[in-house]
Amino acid sequence: MVLVRTGLQVSAPRIEYGVQLGIGETWPRLSWTILSDVEGWRQERYEVAVWRNGSKQRTSIVRESAGQVFEEWPFTPLVSRDRIEVAVRVYGGGGSGVCYWSPWSERTTAEAGLILHADWSAAADFISPRSYGGMDGPAPIVFTRVEVKGAPVRARLYVTAKGLYEFSVNGVKVGADVLTPGWTAYQKRLRYQTYDITALLAGGGAGGGSRTRSYLLSAVLGNGWYRGQLVWPGNRSSYGDRLALLAQLELTFADGSSRTITTDRTWRACESGIMFDDLYDGQTRDLGVDNVDPESRPCEGVVVLEGGWPDLVAPTAPPVCVTETVAAVSCFLSPSGKLIFDFGQNLVGWVQATIRGGTAGDQARIRHAEVLENGELGIRPLRSAKATDTYLLKGGAGEVETLQPTFTFHGFRYAEITTIHKVELEHVRALVIGSKLRRTGWFTSSDPQLNQLHRNVVWSMRGNFLDIPTDCPARDERLGWTGDIQVFAPTANFLFNTSGFLSGWLSELAAEQKPDGGVPNIIPDVLRQADPSAAGWGDAAAVVPLSLFDAYSDRRVLERQYTSMAAWVRKVQHIAGPHCYLRGDECDQFGDWLDPTAPPDEPGNAQAHRGVVATAYLARSAHLVARAAKVLGHADDASQFEALHARVVDAFSHHYVSSSSSSGSVILSDCQTVYALAIVWGLLNKATARHASRRLAELVRAANYRVSTGFLGTPVILAALQAAGHADLAMRMLLQGEVPGWLYPVSMGATTIWERWDSMLPDGSINPGSMTSFNHYVYGAVADWMHEAVAGLAALEPGYRRIRVRPIDSLLLTSATARHESSYGMIEVSWTRNNDDGVFCLQVLIPVGVTAEVWMPGCCSNSPPIELTNGKHTIIKETRDSLTG
Repeated sequence: MVLVRTGLQVSAPRIEYGVQLGIGETWPRLSWTILSDVEGWRQERYEVAVWRNGSKQRTSIVRESAGQVFEEWPFTPLVSRDRIEVAVRVYGGGGSGVCYWSPWSERTTAEAGLILHADWSAAADFISPRSYGGMDGPAPIVFTRVEVKGAPVRARLYVTAKGLYEFSVNGVKVGADVLTPGWTAYQKRLRYQTYDITALLAGGGAGGGSRTRSYLLSAVLGNGWYRGQLVWPGNRSSYGDRLALLAQLELTFADGSSRTITTDRTWRACESGIMFDDLYDGQTRDLGVDNVDPESRPCEGVVVLEGGWPDLVAPTAPPVCVTETVAAVSCFLSPSGKLIFDFGQNLVGWVQATIRGGTAGDQARIRHAEVLENGELGIRPLRSAKATDTYLLKGGAGEVETLQPTFTFHGFRYAEITTIHKVELEHVRALVIGSKLRRTGWFTSSDPQLNQLHRNVVWSMRGNFLDIPTDCPARDERLGWTGDIQVFAPTANFLFNTSGFLSGWLSELAAEQKPDGGVPNIIPDVLRQADPSAAGWGDAAAVVPLSLFDAYSDRRVLERQYTSMAAWVRKVQHIAGPHCYLRGDECDQFGDWLDPTAPPDEPGNAQAHRGVVATAYLARSAHLVARAAKVLGHADDASQFEALHARVVDAFSHHYVSSSSSSGSVILSDCQTVYALAIVWGLLNKATARHASRRLAELVRAANYRVSTGFLGTPVILAALQAAGHADLAMRMLLQGEVPGWLYPVSMGATTIWERWDSMLPDGSINPGSMTSFNHYVYGAVADWMHEAVAGLAALEPGYRRIRVRPIDSLLLTSATARHESSYGMIEVSWTRNNDDGVFCLQVLIPVGVTAEVWMPGCCSNSPPIELTNGKHTIIKETRDSLTG
């Protein structure tokens, strides 16, 4: 007899990173969450069942394991086009000793893409218009008409492009994603998409039943990252000067027969109504010809692009989509008489509107900006980016025309709409786009401004996690700066499920890495630096993989990135030489970028000595790679990198730490950043650490609790203060509202994180510096400390398998809550404090598979923590005597 308990439930398994159509893994891993009404329930084994390619016969395997996150595929490997259904059930028990099975989970369906290069038809080619689609000409359309006898029971489209594409069947766009195929290291790796278009072919086309049906297959091509402007004005064609499409459509019929249609020399090309498209500058569309049948327009043949293909890779992350619609909160006339719409939120996407009563040939123009200055669009921060969409109206009595671009995006809160003649403007709204990541992290507190700060962090992440992690979404940049993401990754991993997104980006980093281990400052690398080795930027190669392992217990990302990680550290070790420290002038360094004391046009002129920063980062990355080596079982490497870490720490102390540090300066350059890095990363012996902690507190008090750190110091300054025994100072720094500080932008009405502490000056004018973005997530890395220290939720083991609950002592807040949907399920820590009677109430929600150690405020440091298992727990404690302000 098999015991089954209905109070025990297991979720439908997640396959690999959650992409269900077009998996690129032959050995996809499985993860699931468990709900149990028994406290302390533990999984002892599990059974996985799989059904392949529509078969009713299942294969199942039982494994003795407590694992439920990224469990290895237990069956024969997938091959291209494999369709699978997977279910799981688990076995275990609680403290009573009685064990039982759960019911089977619901099934998860998934399908492999074209895993091998050989799975692409030999007849398939990258095709490009013969002459249309030139650099300054309209966006081209490539198309063909196919005759198909009967309706297929299965139709799969595999497609990619050099440039951007939108594929259509009989004029109906395929898929809801935009800006496909995304941005990769195009010359080495090109992502393709898989679409199920069975319904489009079954319901469309001329003819019916078993008769021959006719379908128009077409794709409009855009410049995008492949051929559009990147980095600086006029820098175009970074990857090539010809746009091209590669497509393979596979049809399967009820009788088992099949047919494959590919892009080849028989396709034709014409011009579209998109007269101009650029990611920075916007788009111009002629609505009079926008939806005209390609076959009715002047056409030409296509050419096949010669040369080898890059590696064609399947997506690991959700696509870029429209994720939200935001209505305008107001519209007004500017002092110059321009009509401006305010959407109430700085966001990324574009404006959609409808126009009635337009005049043929009239222009409607939409300009975008993040902020206003003197009542007009503040466009100076955009630098050369025009951020303007222009529409040539079709016009006509009663004609309703929709304004909406493609092949571009803008960062904006405000949009200015102008037309030559008077029209009726309706349904003006902003469509928010970004990678469709699943939200997994939330924070609230008793302080409204702190809550707004957290919302700003979320919105900045949403706007800058657009296919790759970018620095900013509005100006003529929008690049994958490695320094930005390495400091923000822990925050990102908490707020959204970034496992597939960042692992995919790391594949691009490895592809772009130099043979000697150097890591470009931006990924994908369009700067094409000869010898990149900037501290805090190249270290993304070591930091980001470990952040993913810690957040998701993803061992495979370490396996795949380990060579890259080790190569980077060995590269910097070589630069440092036998003395194991860096002076800071051996190579180009950014240092503590945008330190608030730096002049507006010298963002790299920071207080922190670049050699101190670079040496600290070498020590940290050596430690991280040693950790990775241990996880992967590379014992010799682990010993080597541990020894390197020890030598670098010694060199740091020898060259940069004062030998007489009982008072005054302890570390060279004597600023908040150098102390924060040294304290958090354990670069000082105990005696020196005490002096450094004292000195950091002195500097913070002298600055009246204002932040004095840039890109590299800011993410760790509060953690350093807490580690130094000055959590009270950390809270004061977090909550003070003067510039520089996190709440100053909030007081100025910010709805995203700013690049500079004072991107907007107190008088409402824009900072004169050239780098003045109003949507730049780096300083939002503070949210990681808000989750871990303010609310008290921190991971102790990879994937949150074990957590620490330790809310900070402070009278400055009366409540805080952090929730995180971990790989094991929802974890929640919520506390309230009554400052009148000193009663502290803590509530903790723990899913099956997770254990917690709980430290209540006011507990003696020698007291052991409270140990908790799965369930919802409430702990109440009198803490009056322990409070600090």
